[in-house]
Amino acid sequence: MPPFVIDMQRTEDARDVVHRAVQALAEGKLVAFPTETVYGVAASARCPEAVERVIRATKRPADSPLTLAVKSADDALDYVPNMSPLAGRLARRCWPGPVTLVLDANHPDSLLNALPSGVRKRVAPAGAVRLRAPAHALIQDVQRMLVGPIVLAGMRRSGDVEAITAAEVTDFLGDEVQMVLDDGRCRYGQPSTVVRVTNGQMTIIRAGVFSEPTLRRLSRVVILLVCTGNTCRSPMAEALTRKLLAERLGCSVEQVEEHGVAVMSAGLSAMFGGRAAPEAVATMAGEGLDLASHVSQPLTEQLVRNADVLLAMTRAHRDAIVSQWPEAAGRAHLLMKNGQDVADPIGSPAEMYERCAAQLKTGLAPWVESLEI
Repeated sequence: MPPFVIDMQRTEDARDVVHRAVQALAEGKLVAFPTETVYGVAASARCPEAVERVIRATKRPADSPLTLAVKSADDALDYVPNMSPLAGRLARRCWPGPVTLVLDANHPDSLLNALPSGVRKRVAPAGAVRLRAPAHALIQDVQRMLVGPIVLAGMRRSGDVEAITAAEVTDFLGDEVQMVLDDGRCRYGQPSTVVRVTNGQMTIIRAGVFSEPTLRRLSRVVILLVCTGNTCRSPMAEALTRKLLAERLGCSVEQVEEHGVAVMSAGLSAMFGGRAAPEAVATMAGEGLDLASHVSQPLTEQLVRNADVLLAMTRAHRDAIVSQWPEAAGRAHLLMKNGQDVADPIGSPAEMYERCAAQLKTGLAPWVESLEI
């Protein structure tokens, strides 16, 4: 029987389609989904027979691992509880998106152990699992409603050319798939980048949407300094952090990012495009640092999501960050480990800026020394 094809661009009730897809997967049927990269054929990971049909339908070698689709970086921790900081950075910054992470999967608390043994052999045949969070609303909605994860596989029509339209899916799979959700041509039209992360290093297994330079940039450790207006305390802290890192790494301030660390600052009430206070510029000049080109920016969800370490000038700043972005609680800290606030020198004479800079140096030193680079 030919597959049931649903044109998502003409359907009147997308929610009904999601329910149909969830029911089909729960019944052990195969469903072809659009993603932002290529189309993928999916099966419920709770159904070993359906997973085996994915292998046959996509004509994959028996030893070629399938991908386990997850909803988010947090969801991935259920399968890789001991995810490394590097893998965590890539997951947080690339997902949902066109990156597949290959991670060691040997933790006793991994939910992989709850999957049928035959499915585990298909998704983690050599002690490593392929995880991906597709950036397409349709498959995300299905994942939220389906009990258990989804196994996902692309379809190589010839060589390395994969299916990027529903018509190509039906031509390739024929009656092997029961439902095809047609949402037109995939946005990127090329597969995800597959990255192996182990022992604190990453290796690109398959080139895809994201280039190696892009992934190197996304893998950097990001330190984010936060104050109120991003014109005094946090810009000075940003400059001083770079100086301390340069001393630790044995490089110039300008070369810190080349060593895998990015330092930024923002303000909870900052405006775009403001300049650093003249007194802050002068104080940093005394440290051999240039703040004249600093441009203020407000704290945003993207900055918070990308930051590995958020250092707040005051307890009130940290509380505000965690209140708005609870998921950042484990990464947001008071800059001064002794619990003191860093007082705002705005409107004060130059010596108050110098005292502030001295306090910042004292508070930043232990953070820089303990940073895993």
